[in-house]
Amino acid sequence: MSNTTITLALTSQQAQLLYEKLGEYKHPAPAYARWQLRPENCVITCYTSGKTVFQGKDAQIYASPFMAVSKPENKVSAAVTAQNTAADNFPQAGSDEVGTGDYFGPVCVCATIVDESTLPKVKELGVRDSKKLSDDDIRKIGPQLEQILPHSLLIVTPAKYNQVHEQYNINAIKALLHNQAYVNLKNKYGLPSFCMIDQFTPEKSYYRYIRGAKEIQYGIHFQIKAEDKYPSVGAASVIARYAFLTTWDQMEQQWDMTFQKGAGAKVDECALAFVRKYGMEKLGRVAKLHFQNTRKLQEYL
Repeated sequence: MSNTTITLALTSQQAQLLYEKLGEYKHPAPAYARWQLRPENCVITCYTSGKTVFQGKDAQIYASPFMAVSKPENKVSAAVTAQNTAADNFPQAGSDEVGTGDYFGPVCVCATIVDESTLPKVKELGVRDSKKLSDDDIRKIGPQLEQILPHSLLIVTPAKYNQVHEQYNINAIKALLHNQAYVNLKNKYGLPSFCMIDQFTPEKSYYRYIRGAKEIQYGIHFQIKAEDKYPSVGAASVIARYAFLTTWDQMEQQWDMTFQKGAGAKVDECALAFVRKYGMEKLGRVAKLHFQNTRKLQEYL
C-alpha cells in the first residue's frame, strides 16, 4: 500500500490516550507540534492547532481507533480499502486484546471460536466491540460467552507486564499474546481454517515479533476494526474485557482503593494517592510503569 496521510481533529482526551499508548515511540517534535511519535511505518504528529496527522503506509492502522468518533471535518487524503475477507465464514476464530491503553490493571487477550451453532446466541447477546458496550453489559454477556464458546484467555498482571516490557515493546507483547492464545486454542479445541486478528500492527511485523516463540500459528488474517465485522473477534473482545473487569475488581479489593481507567488526569491523581498510601515501590504491582503517567507522578514526589 502506498503512503497515506490521515488528518484527525482529536479531542484532548483522545490525543492524550494516543500519546500514552505509544509514548515509547516518542521523537523530537517539529515546529508548531506538541509531540511526535514514530511507531513502525507511521509518523504521528500532534500539532498545537489541535490536528493530529498520521503519515505512512500503516497510517490507517494507528488512526482507525479514532476515526469513527472524531469530528466531522476529519479528512483522509488517500483512499483506503478494507480487506476483502468474508465475515460470514464459519466456523471462525478471532482474537482481541483489552487493557493496553489503561495505566492501571492487566492486559487481557482472548481468542475464541464461533460456529453456526453458537452464532445465533452470540447475535442475541448483542456482541460487538467491547469498547461500545457498558461495563454492566460486559458483566452480563461475558460469563455467558465463556460458557458457550471455546476460548483461550490470557491475563497479564501489571507486575508481569512490566517485567516483559523490559525486553519487548507494546506491539511485540500483544503479538506474542495473540499467538499464544491461538496456540492454546488449537491445542485444546483445534482451529478452524479461518482465523482473524483485530489488526494492531502490519502482518510482517507481527510475525517478526513472534519469530522466537516456541510455537507459531500461521495462516492468520489481519483486519482493522475486525471486532465489529467478525463475531469471533467481537466475542473475544467481550470475554477479554470481562476478564479485565474481574481482575480490576480483585485489584481494588486487594489494595482497598478505587482505581481510575484510562491514562488521563484522574489517573495521575489516583497514582499519586496510591504512592502516598503504599509507596513508589508497590506501584509496579498495579500499573504499567512505562506510561508517561509515571514520569508525571515523579514530578510530584
